[in-house]
Amino acid sequence: VGGIWGSDPLFSVAPSWLKPDMGKKAKHKTQIKKKTLNPEFNEEFFYDIKHSDLAKKSLDISVWDYDIGKSNDYIGGCQLGITAKGERLKHWYECLKNKDKKIERWHTLQNENHVASD
Repeated sequence: VGGIWGSDPLFSVAPSWLKPDMGKKAKHKTQIKKKTLNPEFNEEFFYDIKHSDLAKKSLDISVWDYDIGKSNDYIGGCQLGITAKGERLKHWYECLKNKDKKIERWHTLQNENHVASD
């Protein structure tokens, strides 16, 4: 997931959730990228889920700029799943069809329907 960042971030993080399960096992956070206007989150994460259950889920990724003493700024996000559109939906179907195969794609961050940070 890539995007354009605001000026002077203290640090950025990209949490993701596998929905509809919102418990701790459904959440993953990247490492913090400090003082950069163009962080790259080149990380892998895994969810323990049956492949047959995956089609009922969606993967929500949100990117935040955290500033101490100020409110956190939502940078953008991306959702992969059955309700996604265009290339994001195509990517999801490709993942479902290719069990146990890594399918990598870049997606543009959208600035809509964000998941609250914690």
